[in-house]
Amino acid sequence: MDTWDIAGWVGSALVVVSLLQHRVLRFRVLNLVACAVLVAFNTALQVWPMAALNLLLVVVNTWFVARLVREMSDSAAFEVFPVQHDDSYLAHVLEVHAADIARFQPDFDPSTLGQTSGCVIYLVQKADETVGVVVLEIQGDTAEVRLDYVTPKYRDFSPGEFVWRRSGMLATKGVRHVITSPRMVNAYYGNVGFRREGDSWVLDA
Repeated sequence: MDTWDIAGWVGSALVVVSLLQHRVLRFRVLNLVACAVLVAFNTALQVWPMAALNLLLVVVNTWFVARLVREMSDSAAFEVFPVQHDDSYLAHVLEVHAADIARFQPDFDPSTLGQTSGCVIYLVQKADETVGVVVLEIQGDTAEVRLDYVTPKYRDFSPGEFVWRRSGMLATKGVRHVITSPRMVNAYYGNVGFRREGDSWVLDA
């Protein structure tokens, strides 16, 4: 097997791997790399129709990657909407993603929502798509994070930075301090201004 045979197999394998990705940015980047490898492979073999097709896909993927990277830091890309604990759409989102939520925040119990007056719930949206759910328990000027969930598709983006730093949702509730659950798995808070305190993360808003 020569070098170009290997390149062909690698490019084809990367196409398959890219199609298995849930995260939209990761899919585009892997597909871009795969198509670039296949452009070189088909050019070397002088298979011009396939070389042209993959070159076109390189251009398309490059455009999408550039747009997605811009949106990662665009505060206008996301919005937060308060909802009630008995909202039917909220219940649907929590049910659909129940298994994934349990992986990252095993102490969250949706049946306890609304049992206290300090419970506030937000849906994080990108246009008409639901990006995630945030549930806070507010006492005075302190909010405890009961749930901070982002759907797999948007984990390459920065909805967390928008929610905690730019959405204004904390200011409207008079929140000055945010404390996360100590049982969160793979918490990202160190990247958005939280500091570590024991097993939790703390933000001074």
